Amino acid sequence: MRKHAATAPAAPAEILDPSGGANQVRVRAYNERLVMSLVRRHGSLSKAEIARRSGLSAQTVTVIMRALEAEGLLVRGAPMRGKVGQPSVPMLLNPDAVYSFGLKIGRRSADLVMMDFVGGIRRQVRRTFPYPMPGPLLSFVEEGLAELEAMITPDERARIAGLGVAAPFELWSWASEVGAPQADMDQWHGVDLGAEIARRVPYPVMLQNDATSACAAELVFGRGPQYPDFLYLFIGSFIGGGVVLNSALFTGRTGTAGAIGPLPVQGRDGETVQLLKIASIYRLENLLRQHGIDPTPLWYSPDGWIDFGVPLDIWIDDMAAALAQAVVASASVIDFSAVIIDGGFPEWVRERVVAETKAAVARLDLQGVTLPDIVEGAVGSRARSIGGASLPLFSRYLPDQNVLFKELA
Repeated sequence: MRKHAATAPAAPAEILDPSGGANQVRVRAYNERLVMSLVRRHGSLSKAEIARRSGLSAQTVTVIMRALEAEGLLVRGAPMRGKVGQPSVPMLLNPDAVYSFGLKIGRRSADLVMMDFVGGIRRQVRRTFPYPMPGPLLSFVEEGLAELEAMITPDERARIAGLGVAAPFELWSWASEVGAPQADMDQWHGVDLGAEIARRVPYPVMLQNDATSACAAELVFGRGPQYPDFLYLFIGSFIGGGVVLNSALFTGRTGTAGAIGPLPVQGRDGETVQLLKIASIYRLENLLRQHGIDPTPLWYSPDGWIDFGVPLDIWIDDMAAALAQAVVASASVIDFSAVIIDGGFPEWVRERVVAETKAAVARLDLQGVTLPDIVEGAVGSRARSIGGASLPLFSRYLPDQNVLFKELA
């Protein structure tokens, strides 16, 4: 068993002016993060563009970019010609500069991924199970990491920033909904998941709620740059979500902001139930069983579903009606610019869910409600894994999320 102390996310550097960069030596690390964040958001930027957007001096930007290029974090793109003077040379993040591992723990499956510096998944291992138990899950972490490590070179392994874990809070909750004996799920009480994993791996370990992690992935790698405020909904075994305000994750006082599953909605029979009892994949699983269809293919590959026919139609219809109520209720509280919907299913299912949710919203009483855009997520079924793998990268290479989008005109 390999031992390593858990590592908390790095504390933010001291800054004098949080609205932009500063030129003091003691905040150089912060300014380097700011430069990398701007390049990440825009894909590529020249020195002049970075200086304009960040408020840093051209000299400071030059020094930072040279340092980041020397460390292999930035690479030069092809010179852009066509303007007066020297051709502009855009700088890009180097995908191979840093890697991270991400662990997604779900109610029916777990995934371990290796992600590069720009959010690309390089390697992946997956396990399915009837329901998660501490012992087998921790064994998978050790065995899965060993499997991933065997696929990479020593040089790649040396560039691993850490292991980020995306897991539901209170894994013992809603045991009956997934057919798990409550006595088995109660074994999760008192388990410090982050500490247990950190004892078994040689990397820094960071832990975050799975839906919040997926929301962070959408914020940085998906539609985040398009919408400064959005409600994010991820439909997994249970539905979860996240809130983004002013282009920053808002987790709330207890870290559960956007955990939309318990929201009361009206079901097909007119009874009021929690949203998760309608808009969750476990309900589709139960519908398939009721129609004599084996539901296990749901968990083999989120992108490999077949068209299950009537049970799938019923599930999407009921879910869209429930999601529509959640959208209107949320828009009545916060003036979101968008509601972004994603889930552990193929793109064609996501497309249907979003289209039918829009139609269901149009049938509601919308007097006094300013509707947000209702759009598909851009990250996809691996959003939780990508969000988990992002945690070590964000802690080391991104400034506060609020800074990412406070650019100068």
